[in-house]
Amino acid sequence: MRPVAPPPTDATIDLRGQVCPMTYVRTKLALERLEPGHVLEVVLSGEEPAKNVPRSAREEGHEVMAMAEAAEGVVRLWLRKG
Repeated sequence: MRPVAPPPTDATIDLRGQVCPMTYVRTKLALERLEPGHVLEVVLSGEEPAKNVPRSAREEGHEVMAMAEAAEGVVRLWLRKG
């Protein structure tokens, strides 16, 4: 992953230490609280959540704006609510 300038966000959730499928369940609940077009920053740890959360978000019509490694094993993901 290459460094990414973070887009402006409307909300952030920190899911480090959480495991699938709860990572996407919590992401989905956070997205439901936002207005369409708003941006959610999701902080994840682990390979499985880093693959599954963006995939599930796309499948539900949300835009994956950017994804960047924040630290060893930690990924920051920006989703725009569809």
